Amino acid sequence: MTEERIELSQRERDKLKILHELEQRQIRQNEAAKRLLLSTRQVRRLSARLKSEGDRAVVHRLRGARSNRKISAEKERQAIELLKSRYADFGPTLASEHLAQDGCKFSREIVRKWMVREELWKSKRRRIKAVHVWRERRSSFGELVMMDNSEYRWLEDRGPHFQLIAMIDDATSRIWGRFSNHDTTEENMRTLEGWLRLYGRPLALYTDRGAVFHVNREPDIEEQLKGQRKPLTQIGRAMQELDIRFLAARSPQAKGRIERLFGTLQDRLVKEMRLQKIDSIEKANRFLEDVFIPSWEERFIVSARNPLDAHRPLQKEHRLDSILSIRESRRVAANYTVSWHGKTWAIARCDVRPGLRRAWIEVEQRLDNSVWGRHRNSFLPLKECTKPAAAGLGTTPSGLRPPGLVPKPEPKSKAHTPPPDHPWKRTFLIGRKADISNLR
Repeated sequence: MTEERIELSQRERDKLKILHELEQRQIRQNEAAKRLLLSTRQVRRLSARLKSEGDRAVVHRLRGARSNRKISAEKERQAIELLKSRYADFGPTLASEHLAQDGCKFSREIVRKWMVREELWKSKRRRIKAVHVWRERRSSFGELVMMDNSEYRWLEDRGPHFQLIAMIDDATSRIWGRFSNHDTTEENMRTLEGWLRLYGRPLALYTDRGAVFHVNREPDIEEQLKGQRKPLTQIGRAMQELDIRFLAARSPQAKGRIERLFGTLQDRLVKEMRLQKIDSIEKANRFLEDVFIPSWEERFIVSARNPLDAHRPLQKEHRLDSILSIRESRRVAANYTVSWHGKTWAIARCDVRPGLRRAWIEVEQRLDNSVWGRHRNSFLPLKECTKPAAAGLGTTPSGLRPPGLVPKPEPKSKAHTPPPDHPWKRTFLIGRKADISNLR
């Protein structure tokens, strides 16, 4: 009779030893059940199998057999074809989500195993980075909001390069953003306006130290007289009027949450827009606001430790069209005009009031490109002055000279020479004669 070789794990060997002790009556069923963490009924069943099958009784009967939950070869082939044709550069998590939308629902780890086997994915090696102290999330929604921009090929080769200006709440990871062609003060104000109208005024805004948010110079004399310890940018002045604390980070790691947000968006958002065949900044902004941000809220938002919303509502005195504007001081001329960006702007006759001439007013260029003047808490619309047509040239209403009309040349002015008997010359000669007579 040949001996059968059975492969047993350490746990199975320990179980077999206890069953042999029970068979030899060295221990009782209650003690064996306690050591095996089983019921006495299960111990009796194992003892019966040991007598009939021998040491194989401790081996699971499904060892070596095909699992009842094994994915069929046809479904696996279908999923791999989709991965190669549509999701070749996706990560395992994002690829598993889109496979589920296509009717192939598999776990992330199964998809990762297939992608590694088909050389579609490589695990990222962890690099040793500088140690930064972990910071706990803020406790309430609206307690701290981070804001930054990212220049990237968001449309890949389907469109031009542009910026994504985004905001993220530190407590809940709720986001807001919009695409723009340039990272300017006006575009950052438009993004900020969207957050303010949706949720209200947060307690603090956390940004980098870029020129849009931070001035790298000492305050001048006028700013010191106003009590400003440091000069403010246009956004800094707007935050002061909205009573929002303005914080500036000194390193990318200090605002790591929004930096990681851009890493996620450069992966997920780019591929989602590729699937939707978006090729313009207008379509990208519409997709971001209507589709991507709502799906983000369902997938990535976390609950704040404190359910109380820290945002403060906008009051009547918070006129966002005026606060979120480019504002500078200008002096009103005697003809009720002001100079702004190399152009002359006039105040309408109906808006002229006492004390306005030669007064200093705040000129505001708002986000809708309209220009207003602010004088004593009242707003005056300003209209650009057009240059009048030159007199005598016969210009048309369009400003063009009719063909064939040539202006007459102006006569040249001659220098005036006084005659010899001019009173001034006589006085000069009399004075000289008087002086000569005195010398004699």
